[in-house]
Amino acid sequence: MEGRKSRENHPECGYAYVRIWQVRVSAAVEVAPSILAADFACLGDAIRAVERGGVSLLHVDVMDGHFVPNISIGVPVVASLRKATRLQLDVHLMIENPEQYIEAFASAGADMISVHQEATPHLDRALAMVREHGCKPGAVINPATPVAMLSEVLGKVDHVLVMSVNPGFGGQAFIPEATEKIRELREIRDRHHYNYRIEVDGGIGRENVAEVVRAGAQILVAGTSIFHTADPAAAVREMAHLASEALAQRV
Repeated sequence: MEGRKSRENHPECGYAYVRIWQVRVSAAVEVAPSILAADFACLGDAIRAVERGGVSLLHVDVMDGHFVPNISIGVPVVASLRKATRLQLDVHLMIENPEQYIEAFASAGADMISVHQEATPHLDRALAMVREHGCKPGAVINPATPVAMLSEVLGKVDHVLVMSVNPGFGGQAFIPEATEKIRELREIRDRHHYNYRIEVDGGIGRENVAEVVRAGAQILVAGTSIFHTADPAAAVREMAHLASEALAQRV
């Protein structure tokens, strides 16, 4: 697979980390643990646990209490995460006026930044800003938003995130209609030869991994089904195994 790499040094944490930008759609399925479900008092331990599970992405939910009815982490925590791990940071902005914060999150160490279609009237501009600041841009749609609302930007994104719950809180049940959106995005990508990966977030667990992977999901965001288990590393490995089996069976 072709790609572009850059290396950045962080003397304060004693190592250099490598950011990797893929330029072709990967057939592999990745599990992206969502730290929203982790114990924030032991966040370093939680990250090391999923690293042992073999993940390459860490999903970071940023909430402002306005766009969604909850408040989570901000720029300082992303900067701290960057010092603590080499994993790619998949930063999901669930905030109003995202354009005002893209540069700050990019500077803090985000590798991927996802912006909601519903959060800004200037989605094209916001996605361009993400790329200009050296991160992979992604567009997000809520459960009530049709895929068609992204028609003008699908050729400009590296990933599309389908929310399979209403954003704002972890531990919600999967909304089945999300599966058809994933399938639709895959068909559009194949038809137009786009390069985006399809990500799904909300209610993902061992019971529905096969369903969403067969539909076309390539990045599986999972929180409680990983961090609320006795062994998060084992939970990651099991989910990855189920995804691989489903991918092999997909027709």
